[in-house]
Amino acid sequence: MKKYCFIILGSISLFLGILGIFLPVLPTTPFLLLSAFLFGKSSKKCYDFIINNKIFGKYIDDYMTHKGITKKNKIIAICFLALTLGFSAYKMHNLYGRIFLLIVFLGVTIHILKLKTIDTDR
Repeated sequence: MKKYCFIILGSISLFLGILGIFLPVLPTTPFLLLSAFLFGKSSKKCYDFIINNKIFGKYIDDYMTHKGITKKNKIIAICFLALTLGFSAYKMHNLYGRIFLLIVFLGVTIHILKLKTIDTDR
């Protein structure tokens, strides 16, 4: 029973992590890491799927193994964040909403910059 609960929770977490790629206010990395953890405790097949995934598998492995991300991924993440939140702020007519998006941008950017930068020549 515990195994199936972990698989269900891992799948929900994976879905939220994927959704977070497109919704900047939803964190991607914590959900993907939670999925990897839950799948690691319940299903080798699901764990292998998430770790070997061509889109985010290397990213998860870098974060789990080396506790950081590459400089290239930091730049991509911050640029994508700036573009999506900037577009959202441009379309938004509410000042408080724009301030909220700015705070989210600053918080996530600071978090990304504080992460250890991994050498790509490992």
